[in-house]
Amino acid sequence: MAYRSDAEVARYQSWDAPYPPEQGERFGAQMMTAHPDTPGEWFQFAVALRATGQLIGDCAAMPRADDPRQCEIGFTIAPRCQGRGYATEAVRPLVGYLFTRGKHRISACCDARNAASVAVLERLAMRREGHLRQSTWAEGEWTDELLYALLHDEWHTGRG
Repeated sequence: MAYRSDAEVARYQSWDAPYPPEQGERFGAQMMTAHPDTPGEWFQFAVALRATGQLIGDCAAMPRADDPRQCEIGFTIAPRCQGRGYATEAVRPLVGYLFTRGKHRISACCDARNAASVAVLERLAMRREGHLRQSTWAEGEWTDELLYALLHDEWHTGRG
């Protein structure tokens, strides 16, 4: 709940800060019983420091409801841990895991102002497929969204 309550984190996400504790508790309980490959449902994977086990963020996957061979991903890292490669280190095995689960295509979208997320997606060799102008209303303003994707055979030929 701590990093989800940070206004700079929430700025680029679909929730508002502060993140209510009771919502966090419900969310955690829900993830404990959810399956990571449920079409149309987001599943959050915890990102923790190896040395201490301290939670520093999450990465997420949502197989499309209409075609679960396609999956959208997302990620969040606590501000104090950003800029250290943790997002790339967490998302790379997530993408690999999803492809081993039979996914054909992995996509991601991010706020065009979020340079750190853009860098992570490009480090994973995801292809920028679109720039949607003023497509999302967030925090009282219209924002641009960038669309990225990677195909199974691109990942397995070493591109990702």
